[in-house]
Amino acid sequence: MDRVRFLLARTGYCVSRPLPKRSISFDIVARRDDSLLIIKILSNVDAFSRDNAEEMKVLTETLDASPLLVGERSSSGSVETGIVYSRFGIPIISLDTLAEFLMESVPPFIFAAPGGLYVRLDSNRLRELREQRQISLGTMAEVIGVSRRTIQMYEAGMGAMIDVALKLEEYLGESLVLPIDPLARIPQKQELELECQQPDLFGQEIFEMLAGMGFSVVPTIRCPFEALTSEEENLFLTGLGKDERKLKEKARIVGDISRVTERRSVIFIERIKNRASIEGTVLIGRDELKKISGADMFHDLVEDRSESR
Repeated sequence: MDRVRFLLARTGYCVSRPLPKRSISFDIVARRDDSLLIIKILSNVDAFSRDNAEEMKVLTETLDASPLLVGERSSSGSVETGIVYSRFGIPIISLDTLAEFLMESVPPFIFAAPGGLYVRLDSNRLRELREQRQISLGTMAEVIGVSRRTIQMYEAGMGAMIDVALKLEEYLGESLVLPIDPLARIPQKQELELECQQPDLFGQEIFEMLAGMGFSVVPTIRCPFEALTSEEENLFLTGLGKDERKLKEKARIVGDISRVTERRSVIFIERIKNRASIEGTVLIGRDELKKISGADMFHDLVEDRSESR
């Protein structure tokens, strides 16, 4: 993990401190300009579960970020340099691939998928060249050794196996293989929801009060905070501080993630005692929340306590 953090920091990213628990759905977050990354780091990527992936997708969609899994090996072998793998829709690359991309601007060109290794083709250029040279689908298919339907699918954006791509480039005399950006955002085709455990009575009451003010509350499971709370363009990392003995450490962790993601962080507790914020994280008591009549009043309270820390 230290090597990944060092690489990101060396290439201009603001990087969070590593999370202390391995059961969390991500290990670090990193930001550079408009690029926000939510990263999981595993020696064996087989340990990455579907539930973990679904939570990462919710986080990246809500925070306008990109998910990434950096790994070394799986049961089928090493995570090879220059190849982008995938597990449950989350891209996987090796540390060397990440280093080449960030430090040398050398992108990967190959991605692994069922059946082998593939590359992305410039589908528009492929169609343009074929039509300009008046090459029929049948002729190109016969030369390359695939079906007419397969050529049509390449022109529609389907990836090609490496040997087929090389034949196409040789036949047309032009480069058609496109680089892959492993840090690109992954647009979700449908609204994502987590099958969360029901919060306890304290959490349920807090979430209901927030919803009553007009906030959208997305509970989380494998995060150091319990929900993502949003209203229009305002989004808060939302924690529940039921254990006062762990409150300071929890506020420090959530505040650090808040700093990198550039989002406010709030932890709700039973009652305010002598501090209104810890390590950049705003504290709000349950009794205080009951007195807040709407989202504007809530925003004002968070702003005041953020500025006074």
